[in-house]
Amino acid sequence: MTKTRQNERAAFAGIRVSPNRYVTAMMLVLFFAAFCVYLEWNIAAVALFVSGIVILPVLAFTDRIVFDGKRLRRTGIVPRFWAWFNNFHYRLKITDIEQIETQSLRALERGGNVFYRYRTSFSGRGMHFVIASGGEDYRRMVHEIFPRVPADILDNRSIELRDYLAEPKEVLMKAEFVHIPSADVLEDSVFEFRVGKSRRTEKRAEGDPAKAADLRQLANELRLSGYLIQALEAFRRALLITPRDSWLLFEFARCLNSYAAAERDERLLRRAIASLRLVEKRADDGELLARVGESYFQFGDWRRAQTAFQKSVEIIEESFRAARGMAEIALREGKIAHVIHNFLTANRLAETPALRRWAQTEADYFSRLNENEEYMDLEVSRINLLETLERSKRTARRVGLVGLPTILFGVVFDDPIVANIGWAVSSIALVLWFALMVAVNVFSSRIPYEVLEEE
Repeated sequence: MTKTRQNERAAFAGIRVSPNRYVTAMMLVLFFAAFCVYLEWNIAAVALFVSGIVILPVLAFTDRIVFDGKRLRRTGIVPRFWAWFNNFHYRLKITDIEQIETQSLRALERGGNVFYRYRTSFSGRGMHFVIASGGEDYRRMVHEIFPRVPADILDNRSIELRDYLAEPKEVLMKAEFVHIPSADVLEDSVFEFRVGKSRRTEKRAEGDPAKAADLRQLANELRLSGYLIQALEAFRRALLITPRDSWLLFEFARCLNSYAAAERDERLLRRAIASLRLVEKRADDGELLARVGESYFQFGDWRRAQTAFQKSVEIIEESFRAARGMAEIALREGKIAHVIHNFLTANRLAETPALRRWAQTEADYFSRLNENEEYMDLEVSRINLLETLERSKRTARRVGLVGLPTILFGVVFDDPIVANIGWAVSSIALVLWFALMVAVNVFSSRIPYEVLEEE
């Protein structure tokens, strides 16, 4: 093996594609296998059962997203067959990535801790890759890819993952080393901490900055690992040392908001918003203010978000992140002309060709909506139809699930009429649900303007 090949393999990172669609397909296949058994279509039942138990898991196991240092690729039996069928390859160069967005889902809450699953999407050149957390593979993908792209491509949460994502067991060991108590011990003290200037914090303000930096690192690692109460304690200790650190206070506010959302506590949520406002008041950093604006937007406070973005522009004058944020706010307010202006500004300020292409595409799309009423009507109709399809899909799924107890009741009590009704209801509902899923995927993409021009 040559040295070049060894270097390529050293930079290699890969992760299995989220199995949600495969699991959905497996459940449908097994349901209809059982239906075939009920109808005594034994050969079809065996074929479907083998497909659901053997073939689909193999397809899911081999379907991976890999990064070779230059591009993202999707590998496996299904992607290779699709590439052979229509000559389309799932490959996205890292220089062509336009947006990286991460969502956090609370998978489990236990003992004051929240276990998160992160879902990260990479988009560019009309392609979309999605990876989900669950182990070392996800962390390696984050550490390999995120530092290689400009910060403007990453959203707030992706930037945090880039800087602070770590192995949870190691994070807990670090917390134990600096004598941060467990969540059970700290839970009652969450409401006691106050953010702001006081004599006590002023006396502690001249502490060791290196220690504050270490505590800040640990606090963010604890937060991303789901140990929110211990993270708040680490933030508290860091703020006692450097109470005027606006970046530290910003990260504390985001941590407090996460804990408030997990506990569904309005009082803590108000305190998180108050901390963000204190950051906004103190900050003289345009990048920080843009990040504050994104946080306000994420929390649903569009008015404060707009104020923070405007302050960011006043300080650094040219901010891609602020321009993009103001475009999103203008879109929520229905000000299409402002949307176009801000996306064109973002296009001018973008530092990579991929970002410029994305901003120009958005500006062109909203310009066409603003100039062509027919295209506007088509897009409004598409969005309304998409919302209807989503509602219908949820209804069909519920009806399909309601039919399952009916089937079970008919089989257990040997009532063929009830069983037949259950099979009919569930079969029709699940087939409709699958068809609606396909329709949602079809109509989720914008209508190409060229179609209107050809007509």
